[in-house]
Amino acid sequence: MPSLLILIPLFGIILLNLPIRKISMRMAFWFAVFVFFAQILIAIFHYPVFWAQDARFIHFFHVGLAVDYLGVIMLLCIGIVSLASLLVGRYTIFDEKERFRFINLLMIAGIGMNGVVMVRDIFSMYVFLEVMAVATFVLIAFNKDIESLEGSFKYIVLSAVATVLMLTAIALFLFISAGTTFSAIRDGLAQYGKSRVIIFAVGLFICGIFIKGGFVPFHGWLPDAYTSAPSSISVLLAGIVAKVAGVYTLLRLVASVFGFDGRVKTVLLIIGALSVIIGALAALRQKNMKRMLAYSSISQMGYIVLGLGAGSGLGIVGAIFHIFNHAIFKSLLFVNAAAVERQVGTNNMNKMGGISSRMPVTGVTSLIGMLSTCGLPPFAGFWSKLIIVVALWQSADYVYAAIAVLASVITLAYFLSMQRRVFFGELAKGMDDLKEANFGISLSAIVLAFITTGVGILFPAVFTKLILPAKDIFIR
Repeated sequence: MPSLLILIPLFGIILLNLPIRKISMRMAFWFAVFVFFAQILIAIFHYPVFWAQDARFIHFFHVGLAVDYLGVIMLLCIGIVSLASLLVGRYTIFDEKERFRFINLLMIAGIGMNGVVMVRDIFSMYVFLEVMAVATFVLIAFNKDIESLEGSFKYIVLSAVATVLMLTAIALFLFISAGTTFSAIRDGLAQYGKSRVIIFAVGLFICGIFIKGGFVPFHGWLPDAYTSAPSSISVLLAGIVAKVAGVYTLLRLVASVFGFDGRVKTVLLIIGALSVIIGALAALRQKNMKRMLAYSSISQMGYIVLGLGAGSGLGIVGAIFHIFNHAIFKSLLFVNAAAVERQVGTNNMNKMGGISSRMPVTGVTSLIGMLSTCGLPPFAGFWSKLIIVVALWQSADYVYAAIAVLASVITLAYFLSMQRRVFFGELAKGMDDLKEANFGISLSAIVLAFITTGVGILFPAVFTKLILPAKDIFIR
C-alpha cells in the first residue's frame, strides 16, 4: 500500500540506527534499494486499479492519504530518481560511515517527498515539505567544505522566507474555511475568493512555492546548491526534490484548490517565461558542467509553469508529462556529470575534450539526455514541449508560445557547446588513461537513457494510457 512508503522507510531508519552499527552499515544500502525499488513497483502496479475502477482517488487507512493519477506519476519519479541517486552514491562515496549517513538522509528526504505527494491537507503538505527541506539542507552541506556550506546556507535562508510566507497564508486560509484540507479551502475560496485578504493569501503561498522550487527571480540558491553538493546528491536535487517542492505543489494547489484566476494565470505565465529564458541564457555562460545543468533545470521547470499557466486541460497534461520527462532526462545528465567528475576529476568543461572515446557509455547517454532536453524527436522531451507550446497557442498566449520555442533553440546552443567541449573532438592532454565510469553510474545512465528514449518512441500509448487521464483529477 502506498501509505507504507512513509512507514517502512521510517521504521527502517529507526532500526538501522540502533546500536548495531556494523550490521546496519552493511544492510543500509540494500534496504534502501528495496525501499525505492518497491516504490517503483507499487507505482507501476497501481495504474491498472485506475483503469479498472475509473477512480480519481484511492484512499488508504482513512488517515488523509490519497493517490491519484498524478500521485502515481510522482511516486514513480521519486522512486526512479532516488534509486539512481543511491547507485551513484554507492560508487562515489567511499567512506562507509559517510555513505551510511547519506543513505539515512536520502530515505528521510524520500519520506518527505512521498508525504507531499499523498496528503490532501495543506498544513500536512507544509510539514512534509519541511521534512524534505531539512534533509536537503544537510545533503547539500554533505562535503562540509566552504562551497557546500554556502550553498546550504543560501537555501536555508530563502527556505525560511518561504516558510514564513506559507504559514501566513495557511493562517489566513483558516479564517475562511472549516479546516486545512484541500476540499475545505476550495469551498472557502468559492465563497470568499474575491476578498483581497484571500487573494493576498493565495499570492503568499504561491510565492513560497516559487522560492522552494527555485524559479526566477527566486533562483539564487539553486545553482550554488546543485554545484557544491556531491554528485549523487545533485542527481536527487535536480531530478526530483525541486520538482516536488516547486512544480508538483504548484500544479496540485493551483489546478485543484486555488483555481485558474486570471491574475494567477498571468503570474504563472510571467514567472514561467522568465525562468525559461533567464535559465537558458545563464546556462550559455557557464564553464562548470554541473552549474550549466543547474541553470538548465531552472529553464526546463519554467516550461512546466508555462504549461500550467495556459489554464487548459492540454496545458495541465503537458505540464505533468514534462515533470516526468524532466525528472528522467535531468537525472540522466547529472549522472553523466557524476561520471565525468569522478573519472576526470573536474567539472570545468574547458579542461576536457574528446572523452567519449574513452567513456562511450557516458558519451552516448549524455547525447540522448541532451536531445531529449532540447526537445528533439523522437525523444520524450520533444512531446511534452510540443504539447505545452500547442496549449499556449490554443489559449492565445502567442508570445509565450514563441518564448518556449526560442528557449529550445538556446537550449540546443548551450548543449552543443557542452558536447563539443566535453565529449567531441580530440582527447585532451593527460587523459590517455581515462576509463569508463564504474558499474553503478553506468547502469543508472543506461536505464535513464532507455526510459527517455522508450517513452518518446512509445509516445501514443504512454500519452493515452498514462498521462492523458491525469487531467481528469482536476475536474470537480
